[in-house]
Amino acid sequence: MAGLRQSEIREKVQAFFKAQLDQYTQWLDQRGLSKNALADAREEMLDHGCMVELESVDPQHVPIARFKRKMDVSDADWNASLPRIAIELRKGRRDMLRRVLEAAERLEHYSYDEAPAIAPAAPAPALPTSSPLGAAVEEFIAEHSRQWVGKTTGQNRAYLNILIEYFGPDRLLATITKQDANEVKKVLQELPSSRNTKPKLKAMPLMEVIKEPGHNKIAAKTINSHIQMFKMFFDWAERHGHSPHTLFEGMKVKKDKASDSERKPFTPEQIRLIYTELTKNTSGIVRKESHKWGMLLGVFTGARLNEICQLEVADVKQDGDVWFLNITDEGDDNKRLKSEAGRRRVPLHSELIRLGILGFVDSRRNGKRLFPDYSYSENGGYGRNLGRWCNESFLPKLGIKQPGLVFHSFRHTVVTRLSQADVAEPIVQCIVGHARSGVTQEVYNREGYTLAQLKDAIGRFEI
Repeated sequence: MAGLRQSEIREKVQAFFKAQLDQYTQWLDQRGLSKNALADAREEMLDHGCMVELESVDPQHVPIARFKRKMDVSDADWNASLPRIAIELRKGRRDMLRRVLEAAERLEHYSYDEAPAIAPAAPAPALPTSSPLGAAVEEFIAEHSRQWVGKTTGQNRAYLNILIEYFGPDRLLATITKQDANEVKKVLQELPSSRNTKPKLKAMPLMEVIKEPGHNKIAAKTINSHIQMFKMFFDWAERHGHSPHTLFEGMKVKKDKASDSERKPFTPEQIRLIYTELTKNTSGIVRKESHKWGMLLGVFTGARLNEICQLEVADVKQDGDVWFLNITDEGDDNKRLKSEAGRRRVPLHSELIRLGILGFVDSRRNGKRLFPDYSYSENGGYGRNLGRWCNESFLPKLGIKQPGLVFHSFRHTVVTRLSQADVAEPIVQCIVGHARSGVTQEVYNREGYTLAQLKDAIGRFEI
């Protein structure tokens, strides 16, 4: 493996340390650096110079892990680019420290040549006690990640990293104003939707990437997801004494006009056509039992694609005369739920029992997983294979594939049909794994609904 080109390495190193230099410069302007910190910087700079002369790849003082993560350098590219990339990283750190020391030196002296005469400024009002943004975000993530699944934690961290990129990790929360929040909102509205997928955009600083022409912007829904997370963070920060105020209240943008690709439920005619093909296979499309039963579970439960495909045989349980799916992330280390509300029991519809799903479950009892032929992927979990078959083969061959109709439409269909059958919204939320809201549901009805109640509700879904 040849590894990265020299020009690529230098471009990444320069972008990485330019961002660090900006943070150090801001810190110098706000607080200055102690004599000990400056002495340490000088000593480290000299160490880097010696290591460069020796062409050493010793990792001391070199932020290898953070550089690889921030600049999207894989382990394979790093190893294939040694020793060049390690030496260039050390050079970048050395020269960045040199610039910091030069800036600090300028702050040690005054020049009065042509200095304008100004009246002494009024003393700045004392700021209320607050925490640096970066430290507060880390504490917030550490506390909430206990309730979030891994994917949700990663997504929310990415949202909050926008604040850190814009303000810098050392910015005190007390100094962030409503006007600042409005400027962040403007930045979000200019953010390219492909920033995290295109290497060129990933390597660019935030304030440069929003000026890059020729890219679609993130959708209003995504902007609002960012703003909702920012509000949640500042509400938490105010409650915990990290900030004297909350921000981002009422700052969401108007939703985009609904597009043809927005997910929607199947019509009664379409769901009957799907049901007939899955149960009778009139067109010979369904060739695997896992396809048949995976799809039918989607039709009759509204469960998420990955929730179905990661089921274990032991997750099909019986309580009295009620058979149900125990949807959980317990068991396989790769099982996961979108949220805590996703942990639930969903009764099996009487039509699934009549069609023979219990016999299918019995046929899999020699193994652990109910659908062992659905392999795991880091991005799609266990649901990728069934999702592709449904969206790219089954629905097109039935002649009903159109924008907005995908496997997830079964979920929309169940919610819509149960609501039309006068099933109470909190019960629908229990069935599909949405969080129930309001004092009545969150405080007084924490135990939720009985299996008998849920079975009666799901029985109102008709083909």
